[in-house]
Amino acid sequence: MELLLAIFLAVLTVFVVMAFYHEHPKAKIPHGFSQRRKLYFFHYVLNFGFGLDHLLKWPKPGHLHKIQQHPTIELRYRLAPEHPYPTQFEDCLTATVHFMRTAQDYGVDPSRIIVCGDSSGGTLTAAVAQAVGNRRDLPKLRAQILIYPYLQCVDFNLPSYQQNEGVPVLLKERTLALGLKYLDKDLSVMEAILKGCHIPEDLQEKYQKWVSSDYIPHEFKTRGYKPSTTHPLFSKEVYTLVKPMFDPVFSPMLAEDSVIAQLPETFILTCEFDVLRDDGLLYKKRLEDHGIKVTWCHLEEGFHGTVFLALYGELIGFRSGSKGLAKIVNFLRLM
Repeated sequence: MELLLAIFLAVLTVFVVMAFYHEHPKAKIPHGFSQRRKLYFFHYVLNFGFGLDHLLKWPKPGHLHKIQQHPTIELRYRLAPEHPYPTQFEDCLTATVHFMRTAQDYGVDPSRIIVCGDSSGGTLTAAVAQAVGNRRDLPKLRAQILIYPYLQCVDFNLPSYQQNEGVPVLLKERTLALGLKYLDKDLSVMEAILKGCHIPEDLQEKYQKWVSSDYIPHEFKTRGYKPSTTHPLFSKEVYTLVKPMFDPVFSPMLAEDSVIAQLPETFILTCEFDVLRDDGLLYKKRLEDHGIKVTWCHLEEGFHGTVFLALYGELIGFRSGSKGLAKIVNFLRLM
């Protein structure tokens, strides 16, 4: 047993050291973050040799459904690339519709159903809520909970993308790379997309109403943000390749006003040190502009994934995640 433990620790040390040399030049944690070493360590282990899929298999001692005392359905969907986009959305939509129709069979009041997701799960949650919003054959959702969701492909140079481009665990370039892999597209177009060359002028004008740094409050622009002064040269080739990115299933921010107006009460959680922070801020504004009630929780020391990690207890979790989880639970109790 001691020999196996020694081997495990030796292998883990090698992984962490290799990850340090591979990831350290990319990772940049702001000095205002109080748990820097812990986040660095977690980032290296997660991104080299361990992987999130392993963490997902660990038991969650503080799982939300144990805290809440309410029936909770945890959806599993088929994964890309074995099952191409939009299979994941279709699986979630099918399961949600089935549950909404049969909720009473599970002892659930159909008028009190809440959908929730974090990160890409937040994207799927937003897309599903939009898909069922105006269906007359289904009960209305009571609420949706969006935890640092990805919501738009229009502008990868919003303040949060600039400020947090190297903050673990979701780096700016990795965000786009994961999206392109999800769509099974070539990563060679990343640079053009980051510059904004993938959007034709007519769509740029349309989306400017919803996605613009002008709508980001001033207090979120004081840290390392430089407004763009150049106009990118449009590439029809790139646009044709990545056109699915503009589908609201992939980018829920881009749904039409008539769809947004049908959405239920919403809880949005954003993190200061997250490239997706401004996606949440802009969606919050868009919902509120249509009269949708929004409860907003902003974690000043939060980073992408912090709420998820809080489900595993203090050893792995961070203080910001515990705070965010408590806010979510409180929102649910008020429902």
